[in-house]
Amino acid sequence: MGDLFRSEEMTLAQLFMQSEAAYCCVSELGELGMVQFRDLNPDANVFQRKFVNEVRRCEEMDRKLRFVEKEIRKASIPIVDTGENPEVPFPRDMIDLEATFEKLENELKEINTNQEALKKNFLELTELKHILRRTQQFFNEVRNILDYFYTDEPATTSGSHSEIQNTGTMIGRERIPMFERMLWRVCRGNVFLRQADIEDPLEDPGTGDRVYKSVFIIFFQGDQLKNRVKKICEGFRASLYPCPETPQERKDMASGVNTRIDDLQMVLNQTEDHRQRVLQAAAKTLRVWFVKVRKMKAIYHTLNLCNIDVTQKCLIAEVWCPVCDLDSIQFALRRGTERSGSTVPSILNRMQTKQTPPTYNKTNKFTSGFQNIVDAYGIGTYREMNPAPYTIITFPFLFAVMFGDLGHGVVLTCAALYLVLRERQLFAKKIDNEMFSMVFAGRYIILLMGIFSIYTGIIYNDCFSKSLNIFGSGWSVKAMFGENGANWTAETLQGNAVLQLDPNIKGVFSGPYPVGIDPIWNIATNKLTFLNSFKMKMSVILGVIHMMFGVTVGLFNHIYFKKPINIFLGFIPEIVFMGSLFGYLVVLIFYKWTTYTAAISRDAPSLLIAFINMFLFNYNDPTNQPLYTGQMAVQCLLVVVAIACVPCMLIVKTVVLRHQYLLRKRLVCSCAESDSGHSTPCTTCPVLTCHNPLSVQFNLGDVAINQAIHTIEYCLGCISNTASYLRLWALSLAHAQLSEVLWSMVMHLGLSSRSLAGFIGLSIIFFFFATLTVCILIIMEGLSAFLHALRLHWVEFQNKFYAGQGFKFIPFSFDSILDGKLDE
Repeated sequence: MGDLFRSEEMTLAQLFMQSEAAYCCVSELGELGMVQFRDLNPDANVFQRKFVNEVRRCEEMDRKLRFVEKEIRKASIPIVDTGENPEVPFPRDMIDLEATFEKLENELKEINTNQEALKKNFLELTELKHILRRTQQFFNEVRNILDYFYTDEPATTSGSHSEIQNTGTMIGRERIPMFERMLWRVCRGNVFLRQADIEDPLEDPGTGDRVYKSVFIIFFQGDQLKNRVKKICEGFRASLYPCPETPQERKDMASGVNTRIDDLQMVLNQTEDHRQRVLQAAAKTLRVWFVKVRKMKAIYHTLNLCNIDVTQKCLIAEVWCPVCDLDSIQFALRRGTERSGSTVPSILNRMQTKQTPPTYNKTNKFTSGFQNIVDAYGIGTYREMNPAPYTIITFPFLFAVMFGDLGHGVVLTCAALYLVLRERQLFAKKIDNEMFSMVFAGRYIILLMGIFSIYTGIIYNDCFSKSLNIFGSGWSVKAMFGENGANWTAETLQGNAVLQLDPNIKGVFSGPYPVGIDPIWNIATNKLTFLNSFKMKMSVILGVIHMMFGVTVGLFNHIYFKKPINIFLGFIPEIVFMGSLFGYLVVLIFYKWTTYTAAISRDAPSLLIAFINMFLFNYNDPTNQPLYTGQMAVQCLLVVVAIACVPCMLIVKTVVLRHQYLLRKRLVCSCAESDSGHSTPCTTCPVLTCHNPLSVQFNLGDVAINQAIHTIEYCLGCISNTASYLRLWALSLAHAQLSEVLWSMVMHLGLSSRSLAGFIGLSIIFFFFATLTVCILIIMEGLSAFLHALRLHWVEFQNKFYAGQGFKFIPFSFDSILDGKLDE
């Protein structure tokens, strides 16, 4: 069926590259992104590899670039990203790059060191300026209080208090209460202090944070208290400054401090300007440097996976690559050889191997989301049928069956359409929000889900819980009057809130509605009864078709892998078993819809009871008459056929596998007796080689248990999976009822008044209605329907044919290496 429905055909190839050309050849393969290198040195650690020194040098350059990037972001300078994809520099250019990065790093570190020292000096002078500014006020306030320290003579002159000492302190405000308590307890109350808050915050030179501090003037007497005060201040990381006692000394010191502050401010401005110029110049080429360094690092990591021959002149690598891209890989190797200037061409040699190749499914921006849904269940086994192409249609359709609402579908479609139309601009912004990234990656899935929801909303005739009366109603009340009617009168209509229309009366029901459900059901009291029956039967029909399609897809796997026994003893019994029971139920649903008219609809039997009686062989139920003549014989035959399929899958297949193994073993032994030296596969038994008759082991117990598990799982799964599809009915009903409740409880209040106040109230209520609709009915209900559709595909559909036991093809690609790393 083509590579669209299967993974790409892969091959294991061997690369022979000259040592001088290996770097450029791997570079071209990285740009191509079509080969996956195998590690040929699995027992060697990273320090025993050939190019470990080059990897270390690249890591060191990457560290320096991250330092520069951190400084650029700290300075709030935008990093220029032109989208340029520079070529990988040659190995000889690594020295120039190292010198450039070393010079830039040293220059920035020197600037930062000088700037931090200047800021620290500036902070100290600023704190001293504030202390000197507050000191005069403090001394004036405590002039009379100083006499307290002398009891024998009053303080009349400044010389009489020569033993009183003081110091200025600057401390953070959050430490003030603890600092005062500690001073009081240690100094036993023999200090006097005054404090004042500084209104303007000061910058911490170490962290760059803005901190609020307070000024303290501490007065004490004696060297012992002086030492205590000093130790307490050091413990609280408070800055100590000298405080002259005379006003003239304080004035002269303040003048000198202001002059030094002005000079420092000018030097700081010049230093910051120089730093900004250096960072702005680096920001223009930082992205290009990152790309170059990380490409070089990736190349050397890849070269470490290769083997080197004994002559040290050739590198040998083994790669997995798609068969269809071999020509592109050959061309990339030639281009790399020419770029390196080597005259010896690189050789690509396909290898024969029994190892299972990796699974590679080519995708684009449209199909990648659906392929990710499939891969989340499990990476497909090599070359088995890929469910992704079918999921493109079935997944949004099953979602829409549960989410069917025309209005909500339009909102969902518009939101997804915005993401699709502006995908280039949004992708270029590189938004880091994880939730937005998930939604943006699934924009095409959401778009299809919205379009299908519009379709199912038209079928359900449901738009924000209201019906659209486009074609008029197929029901008529006028036909109930007259000779053939119920002889309704005006008094009848006025005296009865609820009346029942009889579709059996000519003219009351004109036939099927053109598209979807008749809008009159929106006001009918038995609306839920009708919709429950309709949506429940529809869910069963869709579920059985979906599962039978999954079983049918498995047929193509059996054909491709040439397993006829799985066709005759696997696929055929499985499809017959499901068709005999649940396929027959679908036929009964359509038969009942097409056979029973309004005149005889009251006598229609229950399909559920008929289906249960089919298994019980109970055909004497007076409450449930047969649907058609000969129903008992047909149903007995179908049940017997379904039961006969179980031992076919359970026992017959195991016996046949055992018989095939014994036959091949007998053929191998006969070949070995005729030619003891025969070592090639025999034409009569191509699976086994004659020199190794035990190359294929067969354990009857394991095969029987595995087949029993598979049979029981399938037979019981047909019942449980069919019931699981009833979630289509349940979630559709829940979504419609929740939408109706939201309309009646919120929007109905705004529409109840027709005055100006009612219009204003309607505007406010509509805001809440729109918010609740988006948050609850679209986001929450949509997520619920999405998860249920995901389960239906993983469990009910894919397990019929999809093993998912492979491993993913991860090519060596610069694009995948650089994605998501440049913004770290």
